[in-house]
Amino acid sequence: MPETAREASSAPASAPAQPGPAASPEREFTVEQRSQAQLVLRRFVQHRAAMISLLVLLAVVLLAYVGGALWHYEAGQITPDNSQPPSLDHPFGTDAVGRDQFAQVLRGTRISLQVAVLVALFATAVGTLWGSVAGYFGGRADTIMMRISDLVLTLPLIAVAAMLAHNFGGTWYLIALVIAGLYWAYVSRVARGVILSLREKEYIEAARALGATHTRIILRHLIPNALGSLLVNLTILVALAILLETALSYLGFGVQSPDTSLGLLVSEAQTALTTRPWLFYFPGIFIIVIALTINFIGDGLRDAFDPQQTKVRQ
Repeated sequence: MPETAREASSAPASAPAQPGPAASPEREFTVEQRSQAQLVLRRFVQHRAAMISLLVLLAVVLLAYVGGALWHYEAGQITPDNSQPPSLDHPFGTDAVGRDQFAQVLRGTRISLQVAVLVALFATAVGTLWGSVAGYFGGRADTIMMRISDLVLTLPLIAVAAMLAHNFGGTWYLIALVIAGLYWAYVSRVARGVILSLREKEYIEAARALGATHTRIILRHLIPNALGSLLVNLTILVALAILLETALSYLGFGVQSPDTSLGLLVSEAQTALTTRPWLFYFPGIFIIVIALTINFIGDGLRDAFDPQQTKVRQ
């Protein structure tokens, strides 16, 4: 055998090639896990109209509460400058007796917002519980409870609210309770419809199998999962309550003097529309801004909780 062949046969076998840095992946991709709340918040932040409306609404709220406390005139303070048009000293002008309209509008905005928020919270709480119980148990309980809601829905809203406000109203919180007592039936219908679609889910069956009580299932499982639709409905209620309170005050059945609201300011200024239009337009502009911003925020919440809404529009 040739010498070169003997050397090749006696040489040890070469070690297998070790994977070098080139064999490792060039880049690792990681996806951060997000909760449902984070996904909803992300979609809401990306809704431009809702974010702009939220900033405008926050500015109005800060102006009403902080600006009203810092302004050098109080809502009921009478100044010698009666029937003055808007100026640097009185940005919204003054009324016939010399009250600063800017202070009046800020006070009216606070009262109207308080009425709207109380209506939304009270009507949502009562309507959600009512509709959830009816939708969860079904059968005769559902029939009786929904017929009661239908009876409330058939009432002429403005007429009944005006009558109740005339007998029990006068202060902003009583007006809010009157309006909420008529609006809860709308919320109960929404809550019932959502609960009917949730009560057959697997996690509800699992909770029953584990021995969870009806109260626990409704409060801990059904209502939290229906929160998206209920939050959207709450924003709608805020806007509706603002407009209904305005209508009642305009008709003379809402907040009564010496207190004030945006609707009462519009009502009192209707006779001065041609001579002192600033008394009418400024509270009217605040009503429009509040109602529009809340509606846009509701649209953003609806799209955030249900991204299919945005996909369909696109």
